[in-house]
Amino acid sequence: MKKLFASLLLGVLGGLLPLTGHPQSRAAFSEEPEVQAFIIEMHEKHGFDIARLTSQFASIHPNATVLRLIRPAARPGTQRSWQRYRQRFVNGRREAGGLRFWEENGALLQRAEAIYGVPAEIIVAIIGVETEYGGNTGNFSVLEALASLAFDYPPRAEFFRRELEEFLLLARENGDEPLAIQGSYAGAMGIPQFMPSSQREYAVDFDGDGRIDLRNSTADAIGSVARYLQKYGWQKGAPIAVPARVNGDPAALIAAGIRPVQTVRELVSQGVFASAASDGNRQAALIDLETPGETTEYWLGFDNFYVITRYNRSSFYAMSVFQLAEAIREVRNNRLAATR
Repeated sequence: MKKLFASLLLGVLGGLLPLTGHPQSRAAFSEEPEVQAFIIEMHEKHGFDIARLTSQFASIHPNATVLRLIRPAARPGTQRSWQRYRQRFVNGRREAGGLRFWEENGALLQRAEAIYGVPAEIIVAIIGVETEYGGNTGNFSVLEALASLAFDYPPRAEFFRRELEEFLLLARENGDEPLAIQGSYAGAMGIPQFMPSSQREYAVDFDGDGRIDLRNSTADAIGSVARYLQKYGWQKGAPIAVPARVNGDPAALIAAGIRPVQTVRELVSQGVFASAASDGNRQAALIDLETPGETTEYWLGFDNFYVITRYNRSSFYAMSVFQLAEAIREVRNNRLAATR
């Protein structure tokens, strides 16, 4: 019976499709059988209107730019470079922007830190790295980006199909028109660049207006970043990372990944030494920051470092957030001390 119902619905969908072709080489998403099946699924699971969803998918097409950007860089001779990556995010412009952001939102940051235990400078730095304090939140159609990745990018199709479902639910909950929402090429949205599932699960109404709005409410963005990190296990007052030096070949420790599973004492027994005093019983992971032609930087990353990688699963990203946060906090403290 369910198969018969699905077949009938597919027939209805066929009648709803536009009769004229689109000038692009690829047809609109609404003409693809896999998308038609997705529309039926959204109707059956969540009660979405078939005609409305079909009309929305008829307005979007596979986005070649999205599909190009999502793939790992394949430029010949290009190597990962910590210093090149760091310069993009830890620089005078973002430090100055972070100071302004902190000054403008000091009370909100203080409240978020008190509730969730995440330092203000970490919240500021994440927003600074993600969107330069809300100045660059993306100009891709989120519906088109997620559809392109859900139906035309097999390596992560399952993940992005779930995000597409979450996005449509989120837009309906907020009374938003899905076609009007813009974000990153990967479907992240708003000042803190939350994926739809993260927004539905972790975002908070921090300004108390009865609505979660990460695209326009700085307060909601600040509270949501802090709550996200707290939910992933942020430890209030605990260290994030310290520089380290390595005796011998660290390949096995690097291959073990960035999740802290060994104690500092155990790492010391394997030739890894922190440059600052650290609790020997605290768990840590060896982090390598490579730059071609230069000596590799080594750090011990603790649980809070790992929590930052839950926002973006990259040690380069987490270290950029940490170092930008430290730089902003130091400049701010120096400025405050000078006025006393």
